[in-house]
Amino acid sequence: MQESVIYQDILLKGEQRGEKKEAVRFLQRQLNRRFGEIDSSIIERLRVLSTEQLEVLGEEFLDFTNVSDLVAWLEQNIKN
Repeated sequence: MQESVIYQDILLKGEQRGEKKEAVRFLQRQLNRRFGEIDSSIIERLRVLSTEQLEVLGEEFLDFTNVSDLVAWLEQNIKN
């Protein structure tokens, strides 16, 4: 069973979801530490980002001076 393509696909998707959830949690902790408690509406917006976008944001937020910089970044990077 572990060799089946379907099993491997399900396993990969589960791992990717876990990685994304952890990336959101880690970034949330970093943002809270930098700017204080982040509003839940911003956290919800983080959850729609791809893992790659979360990684980029994890680097770019170091240049932000306030939460409005974060909001502006999210507005530019979340596709509606």
